[in-house]
Amino acid sequence: MYSFKGSTKKMGLVSFLVFSLLFVEASLLKATTTQDHCSSKIQDDQYQLNNSGIHLTLHHVHGPCSPWASPPSSPLEILKHDQARVRALSNRLAKTTRSTTSTAPKSISVPLNPGESAGVGNYVVRIGLGSPAKSFLVVMDTGSSFSWVQCEPCGSYCHPQTGPTFDPSTSHTYKSISCNSSECSNLEDATLNPPACSSSNICEYEASYGDGSFSVGYLSRDTLTVVHSQTVPGFVYGCGQNNQGLFGRTAGLIGLARNPLSLLGQLSSKYGYTFSYCLPTLSSSGTLSIGSFNPSIYTFTRMYTDSRDSTLYFLRLTSMIVNGKTLRVSRSTYTSSHTIIDSGTVITRLPPEVYTALQEGFVKGMGKYTRAPPYSILDTCYNGTATSLSVPEVRLIFEGGAELKLAARNVMYEVSDNVSCLAFASNEDAGGISIIGNTQQQTFRIVYDVSHRRIGFAGGGCD
Repeated sequence: MYSFKGSTKKMGLVSFLVFSLLFVEASLLKATTTQDHCSSKIQDDQYQLNNSGIHLTLHHVHGPCSPWASPPSSPLEILKHDQARVRALSNRLAKTTRSTTSTAPKSISVPLNPGESAGVGNYVVRIGLGSPAKSFLVVMDTGSSFSWVQCEPCGSYCHPQTGPTFDPSTSHTYKSISCNSSECSNLEDATLNPPACSSSNICEYEASYGDGSFSVGYLSRDTLTVVHSQTVPGFVYGCGQNNQGLFGRTAGLIGLARNPLSLLGQLSSKYGYTFSYCLPTLSSSGTLSIGSFNPSIYTFTRMYTDSRDSTLYFLRLTSMIVNGKTLRVSRSTYTSSHTIIDSGTVITRLPPEVYTALQEGFVKGMGKYTRAPPYSILDTCYNGTATSLSVPEVRLIFEGGAELKLAARNVMYEVSDNVSCLAFASNEDAGGISIIGNTQQQTFRIVYDVSHRRIGFAGGGCD
């Protein structure tokens, strides 16, 4: 039986995702006209239902309709935790889990919100839980399978969060899950930790992360509300009684990896084994959608599975073009490294030889600008911002011809008011994991079509 007094076990996924401070979906901007506009926009976007599903708008924490006034953590802190996440993901490939597939005709969408004000460039969604439903803001993570929220009576510790902690005694649809259930038996695949059993035969979970953060509590089921008109009875999640670490003011975490207990896995029978998103910048808004999509707008690359961790989303980067010139790197150099696409990693990681070629081509294209000192893991920096510099175009080409044609905002990462760095870094070794990070994904529509084993990219912004 787990003690809710602490836990130090680490599974491979770094939990800096849960640093994300969250967006309250109502405007607190000072100007009355802006406040009215933002409040109206959020009200309109929050529960939009049409024949392609439900689409909820996502706002950047520092965007014009963001209510959050807290100053962001430093880029140095963001990059420090980004590097920790990458190391943990690399270690995680030693693990083995199982994947699942399912199909259905419908779709559903929820709003994503960047959490940069808490120290990272990651995203959160609003969900409803219980009957009657209570609203919670949780981290969205494509690299996690298990979902959990903080629950009363907080047997050991609940960190401060935006809004009240979930009280299961107020929900008439809440049920704890017994130790002899199939969900309890499958828990280790989702958390990479074995379950435990309480004296009252309630299954106990432990979700632990690479930086020592953790959530421990009771495996539970309740009604999940994505929007007012769309509910999912019997959603399986963790009711956290001891939640410690760098979670910011989130209520918990929602996992979208390939696992039967993830949000995607549990919704697949109703909405299909597909999800898509558009990650917003400071001045845009985005959406997370689960279910049907329009394939005609996407170019696709094959989705791969690695037997060492079948929950992650693998793909193959085959070439890169910088300033109109293809990098002189062999295809085998790209494919020798396992590449994933991840919503929680900020900076894209490349094999050392690929990164060196990218850096050389980029520096040549930036010859007229003054170099700035390296910053943390970023070693190619310039005086100026992404908007003030004439940044060479960078294109990522994937197997099958799908590509990301990156704008300046996807290529440069601003580390101060007037210093920007190339938003790529080298793996620590040639065989290390490569990652397509969220800086490069911003404003692209990206679909994970698990049923057909493909990942699609579409430009045009998040509108």
